[in-house]
Amino acid sequence: MKLSALALTAAARLSLEATAETVQGFDISNHQATVDFKAAYNDGARFVMIKATEGMTFKDPLFSSHYQGATKAGLIRGGYHFATPDSSSGAKQANEFLGNGGGWSKDGITLPGMLDIEYNPYEGGTCYGLSAEGMVAWIKDFVDTYQKATGVYPMIYTTADWWKTCTGNASGFGKTCPLVLAAYSDSAPSTIPGDWATYTIWQNSDSYKHGGDSDIFNGGYEQLQKIANAA
Repeated sequence: MKLSALALTAAARLSLEATAETVQGFDISNHQATVDFKAAYNDGARFVMIKATEGMTFKDPLFSSHYQGATKAGLIRGGYHFATPDSSSGAKQANEFLGNGGGWSKDGITLPGMLDIEYNPYEGGTCYGLSAEGMVAWIKDFVDTYQKATGVYPMIYTTADWWKTCTGNASGFGKTCPLVLAAYSDSAPSTIPGDWATYTIWQNSDSYKHGGDSDIFNGGYEQLQKIANAA
């Protein structure tokens, strides 16, 4: 993956060093039918990731209302795509995501879209029947398609264990794609997969008091805004 000097500079800014300063956020889907976004904002949350699509067959019916509610409450927001790599190519799923709310615009309140790549909840095996090489190629196909369409790289949500098991702990994404790392614990994760220096967002719990999962941004609010602006 050959990167321009501009892309490398942006990637360096996105690859945050560990910091004591954090920002609370959360992520939701249609499983959270009613979300009080203003209450979450008043309680300190400043960003939310909202499910838009899954594979090629599911469009979250609450995406638009969730997105509008988050915007009205003053939250920085973005969409995410739940990957099913055994159903179609990475490029096809990236385009499905882009066409159904997963795009990005330089407006200061939209985070780059997030690729949710994790344990297979359906039949077909943890790694969706793909070899490590096949999985890496699928992810790269998605990432490159998204970047070409928007000018920014998507965030990648995963766990350290899944990344090691299903990609062979692949490197090559750490300089471009911000890492959203799921690790349910009271302590920040110390195991970082691939060639990421650290996580950008830590999903620290599957239960957030205003709905969905709890997410902690690894930096201050100004850094969060920089990611929204790809600055």
